[in-house]
Amino acid sequence: MSQHHSINIRRISRNRAEQVGYYRFLENENVTISELVRSLSDHCQQQVNGRHVLAINDSSEINLQAHAGRLKSKSLGVVGNNQDVGFFLHPTLILDAQSGFPLGLSHVQLWTREAGHKTKKKRNYQKLPIEDKESFKWIDSAQSSGRCLQGGGAKLVTHIGDRESDIYEAWARIPDGYNHLLVRVRQDRRLHHESDSLYAFLGQQSVQGTYSVEVLADARLNRTARSAWLAVRCASVKIQRPDNLSAEDYPDHVGLWAVEAREVSPPTGQKPILWRLLTTHPVESVEQALQVVLWYRWRWWIEQLFATLKRDGLDIESTQLESIEAIQRLTILGLGVALKTLQLVEGRDKPDLEATLAFTKEQQSFLEQLEPKLEGRTKKLQNPHPKRSLPWATWLIARLGGWSGYQSQRPPGIATLVQGLRKFESIFWGWLLAQP
Repeated sequence: MSQHHSINIRRISRNRAEQVGYYRFLENENVTISELVRSLSDHCQQQVNGRHVLAINDSSEINLQAHAGRLKSKSLGVVGNNQDVGFFLHPTLILDAQSGFPLGLSHVQLWTREAGHKTKKKRNYQKLPIEDKESFKWIDSAQSSGRCLQGGGAKLVTHIGDRESDIYEAWARIPDGYNHLLVRVRQDRRLHHESDSLYAFLGQQSVQGTYSVEVLADARLNRTARSAWLAVRCASVKIQRPDNLSAEDYPDHVGLWAVEAREVSPPTGQKPILWRLLTTHPVESVEQALQVVLWYRWRWWIEQLFATLKRDGLDIESTQLESIEAIQRLTILGLGVALKTLQLVEGRDKPDLEATLAFTKEQQSFLEQLEPKLEGRTKKLQNPHPKRSLPWATWLIARLGGWSGYQSQRPPGIATLVQGLRKFESIFWGWLLAQP
């Protein structure tokens, strides 16, 4: 499926026998989730040697309520609304810290919630040990990624999460000389031996500098597209241990660095952009602060991974498989396909990357034969990239997906590349069958 860039079994099967083989594989109880995750991790391990990498974590849900009437499984669970059938996934996406390029997936967690899931209050959630909470996924991700990243020779790891990952247990357990943390602040925390809380303390710091960012429109947040000027503040802080943390082996405080990037003079009616970040990386200058902000902003890659797996690309939630276990296996395979799509998007303008990151030698040979038919007569419609580089292959796939080919036009996005990959796959098999 990874080579075919698709999880549609009917599309990638050359005949009925192969189609039946795929279904049997996905339904086979001997094919474990851990083995499939290990395969993704092994591929990632080959890409990280000598690099400082960013381990981006986040959770999403696979909602299968539209198929609830035909699903056959003893492990049916519910998703976030506590009603719809489905399951959760929590992948760890690895990026190169210097370029932001997606390198692979070091770990994936899957789980279900039982129907009638009790509220946090009824479960006395605050008193539970971290190992009994879903929040343990953040710590488990860092621990389980160690085999891939340390085994692959990664030089340094920075684990990055959104507000949900801002938990004291993670700050106390994950960081060491090799593993760093970078998290968006969820709450106004108490500071050790300070009268002010975190937000007030940060607001009192002098502005280190200002910089401009392009803000994309977001209808959900009533946000318009604009160029925003952000004022940057940073400070060394000591976060106080929460009173409700019952475990005895946690320190009474942890030393971190805090960064605040706040929009200056936002347009009328617009909520100002505001990022408050905590990290174990030293931040003593505006350059270091901007580096931390940039690393955090690259979190959007995991959002693109989920979008590609679901609505914008592979449409995993429309699968016709009939058991949760088979759909979970397909989801792991789909994450690998979605990753390659992201690599095509990011590799559009990086000629130093080779096409072998996403295409076999046979597929590259076929692309070379397709190239004259996809190029135009004018120089503006010629593939401008070095042969067998990743942007060379991306340009051709984008043309198959309906992109105009003009560099003056908007570069091809995920939807165009997914469409191009589908078309490429359908004609590639015909070409392959015609070979001696």
